[in-house]
Amino acid sequence: MIIGLPKEVKDNEYRVALTPGAVKQLVNTGHRVLLEKDAGKGSAFADEEYGAAGAQLVSEARHAWQGDLVIKVKEPQPGEYDFMRPGLVIFTYLHLAANRPLAAEMLSRGVTGIAYETVEESDGTLPLLIPMSEVAGRMAVQVGAHYLEKTNGGRGKLLGGVAGVRPADVTILGAGVVGTNAAQIALGMGARVILLDINTERLRFLEQVLHGRLTTLSANPVNIAEAVKRADLLIGAVLIKGAKAPHLVTREMIRAMEPGSVIVDVAVDQGGCVETTRPCTHSDPINIVDRICHYGVTNMPGAVPRTSTYALSNATLPYLMKLAQEGLARATRQSPALSKGVNTCGGKITYKAVAEALELDYASLQSMIQEDQEEGD
Repeated sequence: MIIGLPKEVKDNEYRVALTPGAVKQLVNTGHRVLLEKDAGKGSAFADEEYGAAGAQLVSEARHAWQGDLVIKVKEPQPGEYDFMRPGLVIFTYLHLAANRPLAAEMLSRGVTGIAYETVEESDGTLPLLIPMSEVAGRMAVQVGAHYLEKTNGGRGKLLGGVAGVRPADVTILGAGVVGTNAAQIALGMGARVILLDINTERLRFLEQVLHGRLTTLSANPVNIAEAVKRADLLIGAVLIKGAKAPHLVTREMIRAMEPGSVIVDVAVDQGGCVETTRPCTHSDPINIVDRICHYGVTNMPGAVPRTSTYALSNATLPYLMKLAQEGLARATRQSPALSKGVNTCGGKITYKAVAEALELDYASLQSMIQEDQEEGD
């Protein structure tokens, strides 16, 4: 199979979808990799490393997009829409439930879109979302601590306090991978942490394994409102698989926070769990609403690309190998986890939560593949 590896073009996105080691493994198993020049530069991978691994370097993005399968980090940007064509398979983070324009383009162009964030194993885990969720959860605390500094527009509070001075209050909404990693870092920095979730068993487990100033609460509207009100730093870490995030934190709740408090909404790429959040970029990361600092960068891990690229490439490579070796139809039949990753195929939405969020018709993946095979016959 011919696999295209273009350079990311999203604002300040420095990650690359594959490391040179991953490229070497693909090439050694008989596949051809088209790498756009400087695609790995932001992650400190030189073109020479990819060339030594067997990649074929191309000078323009359009050439990398000529592969049978294009692997990326972030969703196609408007400048890349014209590269999409019927029959092309794109393997990347898509987050279509919160991106109607991209969904419309992919449907009209007949692209098969496999979303990292909805590849799901039988135990319910999301193996391609986990590594970036770990990064984003840990980053959320250091980003929040940065914007709490007075010189950066915050209340002027040190997260861990000092002897005789109270530490900052950190509220984390969601106890999944993002929330757990955020809690670990916040507790490690000495903050007082409130962690909310609807899963009591998960909270019970985290109380046993996390140490420090931790309070766990059931995520009902009353508890959320109280925890938001006292927060110096609020971290939104809510995830509903493939679907748009619910607005659990309302503007009324935000108005009750102290001026200069900070919100980091990690759920922003799925629409955000805070009503006042809006998508931002690394070059313009902050939005002030009701004197509260909102950080809503949709590709947070792009700020630490060396770490993020290794983590993401390690996770995606086994699934990419299966796609490359078996092709879409056979790979998705053999791997239920991979089949759940397919969000668009043949001009239809093939992931139910995305179809519901966009209010579009849903078609099962197998029916679409069967239809394509019959037309081919």
